[in-house]
Amino acid sequence: MTERILIKNAIVLTMDARLGAFQDADVLVEGERIAAVGPNLTAEGAETVAGRGRIVIPGIVNGHMHTWQTGLRGLCSNMTLLEYFRWVHRGLATAFRPEDIYIATLAGALGQINAGATTLGDWCHNNPTPTHTDAAVDGLAESGIRAVFLHGSPKPDPKPGEPHFSEVPHPRHEIERLLKSRLASRDQLVTLGMAILGPHYSTMDVARTDFRLAREFGLIASMHQGGGEAKTPGGWERLEAEGLVGQGINIVHGNNLSDEQIRRFVDAGVSFTVAPENEMVQGHGWPVTGRVLAAGGQPTFGVDIESLVSADMFAVARMALACQRALDNASHRASHGGIPDNCTVNTKDALRWITIETARMLGIDDKVGSLTPGKQADITVIDATGWNMWPVHDPYSTVIMQAGVGNVEHVLIAGKFRKRAGKLLWPDAQRVKRDLEASGHRIVAKLGIPTQMVA
Repeated sequence: MTERILIKNAIVLTMDARLGAFQDADVLVEGERIAAVGPNLTAEGAETVAGRGRIVIPGIVNGHMHTWQTGLRGLCSNMTLLEYFRWVHRGLATAFRPEDIYIATLAGALGQINAGATTLGDWCHNNPTPTHTDAAVDGLAESGIRAVFLHGSPKPDPKPGEPHFSEVPHPRHEIERLLKSRLASRDQLVTLGMAILGPHYSTMDVARTDFRLAREFGLIASMHQGGGEAKTPGGWERLEAEGLVGQGINIVHGNNLSDEQIRRFVDAGVSFTVAPENEMVQGHGWPVTGRVLAAGGQPTFGVDIESLVSADMFAVARMALACQRALDNASHRASHGGIPDNCTVNTKDALRWITIETARMLGIDDKVGSLTPGKQADITVIDATGWNMWPVHDPYSTVIMQAGVGNVEHVLIAGKFRKRAGKLLWPDAQRVKRDLEASGHRIVAKLGIPTQMVA
């Protein structure tokens, strides 16, 4: 018999434009899927979950995180982007064994579930061997999170006789291997995408080859854009001329792109993923949130690196909203001499960005991102009775401006509880934390990274 769960009498923010929101309603889960949303639902034999004083939202979607860096939490918080490249990609990354990738990915994914995220875009670019890649996939699969595993490639300094990483095409054999084996199905929790170099970090031949490879297999091709001078000046224009820029292309950051480029990319169907706190701290430039909106697109969001910032998507949304309002307010002051009459972006926008819009960027909005009957039952239940949230007047604002990890009461992924009553449902979380600590300390000690230690 199909397992049924009925969440009763909650504030329900469906993020489905047709359904809207409910002040006092229920969500019925049957098996892996959402069966119904609305007031006064009944379901004989269903397990009932109290929703009074709770806000139910779609599971949060974190569109961009380098989960392999979980064991390095806080290590890079005082580093600029250039220092990060030096100490992490050219240093720490080279000390990772497959077991380090596994425990960091497992712990990072569990941390996301604990924080209310049900889907993760895991941008794995420290996988020098197939064994490293498999270890990362193992960590994701064991955690129970839904993930798009974005298969990348490492960026160390080349050894004598080796080509620079920018000259090395994405490994076709690895994409084929994964699609023929453990990531063959598009219907499983962990699916495949590509984390490619793009024209900013590769030669033109490599960029062209990688774009074509992603298109051949129908995979999302995500790439960083920005951080120093482009490896291939004019590369984007050449890729556009060859018809390779369009749906399925995802640009992370994009701070140094012109307004005209952003407009062209949005018109072509390119998505943008912003990591606002990371970008402002490390020196990427101002987040492109407002410029994407002005071009007619919708920004999507991710944490980026836990070695720098917290992996809390509530904080990401709040940071994005505050930054864009600050930019808009400053612009209005400069042109009109005062404060604007209204906010240019609001909290409902921000919740949409970290749910349905980021799900759309990952190509899985038909499955998740809204509480739409028929979709997968990826659900986050927030206890709004705490001192930091109560009373609730505008639930969208309560979620975005007040909520934090400690308010996440329940998390369901594909209809299964992964966090319940404020407790992560993992059999031996302390072991994971101990293994993560041992891994992180070993890697840092090997490279001698400077840290600020309390005497």
